[in-house]
Amino acid sequence: MQKETPPVVIDTSGVDIHAENARIREHGPVAQVELPNGVRAWSITGYDAGRQALSDHRLSKDGHQHWTAYVHGEVDPSFPLIDWALMDNMNTTYGSAHSRMRALVAKRFTPRRIEAMRPTIDKIVASLLADLAGSSAGTVVDLKARYAYPLAARVIFDVVGIPEAARGTILGDGEAQIDTTKTSEEIAASVERGLMELAAVVEARRQHPADDLMSDLIAAQQEDGSELRDGEIIGNLSFLLGTGTETVTNLVVNSVLALLSHPDQLQLVRSGKASWQDAIEETLRVEAPVAHLPFRFPTEDVQLGGVTMSAGDPVLMNFAAIGRDPAIHGTSAGSFDITRPSKDHLSFGHGAYSCIGKALGRVEAEIAVSALFTRFPDLVLAVPASDIKPQSTFIMNGRDELPVLLATTPAESA
Repeated sequence: MQKETPPVVIDTSGVDIHAENARIREHGPVAQVELPNGVRAWSITGYDAGRQALSDHRLSKDGHQHWTAYVHGEVDPSFPLIDWALMDNMNTTYGSAHSRMRALVAKRFTPRRIEAMRPTIDKIVASLLADLAGSSAGTVVDLKARYAYPLAARVIFDVVGIPEAARGTILGDGEAQIDTTKTSEEIAASVERGLMELAAVVEARRQHPADDLMSDLIAAQQEDGSELRDGEIIGNLSFLLGTGTETVTNLVVNSVLALLSHPDQLQLVRSGKASWQDAIEETLRVEAPVAHLPFRFPTEDVQLGGVTMSAGDPVLMNFAAIGRDPAIHGTSAGSFDITRPSKDHLSFGHGAYSCIGKALGRVEAEIAVSALFTRFPDLVLAVPASDIKPQSTFIMNGRDELPVLLATTPAESA
């Protein structure tokens, strides 16, 4: 019989996710936590347990089918995270339905297509860096708002095919779902506005196809018998816009912050003793851009990490904890070290639901971070790293802002 232990009550404001994860880990690699409204769930913090869970076909992401409490009408509609289980996209489907939708989207994320995007990413980065260079000397610049965020947004909007005029509204409303301090009513209203705007864009693209993901999905709906519903097209595009923006933004911000906070590590890259890829990968490990992702639901009782998760129990993948698992990375698991021989993590997921844009995200981060430090070699934080506040969420692992002071290159200052 499993020993009952009080669950760790999740701080929805995300003030210190790493300290919270350490408390969860004390209860084992798979432990109970308490979410808003008193909802009990499992948090997977261990690397081995996480890899097993992500590979286990018995862990569904379809809350409509496999969240027992929801199916039985026992979930309070005010539960702030309910939309994470009930979204209509490839990430919340199961079995053949998931495979069908993922295959349609994956065509835009092949290695060949991503390599072909490098010139476009270079151009966006160069434009943003030029804008930063126009800042007055001594001015504090928020690198998240003026560099990481617009880069990630422009790239994924180009992939999807969102016109310039609609980008601000769609992105702004979609962000509400990430802020876990908001009420379910606030989240639902923002999400609904974003989806309505996106539906209008899809209808316009239906009349005027282009070389983008949106047109691909519309064509599949019309031509190849895929039976895609309009709601699925809109849901998938919304999901990709959100993850493509937030995840890459956090990866770039976390990478820059880590390197500025560890100048010895930055010097290793500049001297050629380590690579920018090393820095990006270590950031993914120690500061996973997605921290504590809901939800999965066992389709039957599943034994994992010394506990039994009952069929229908909500399960969260604690990527921020998994990358810092001492069982894999030893006592220094919480330290940023780009020379670490093993940087194993699951920050982009694993198995059938792994992040479809992970290769693109790595390319964006590598280009953005290397170009930034090349253009501004004397870049420094404008405030102590400890003063930089986290996002108001336990789901994502990012910062509200990244205030820095810029300095031009010698060539530009001459």
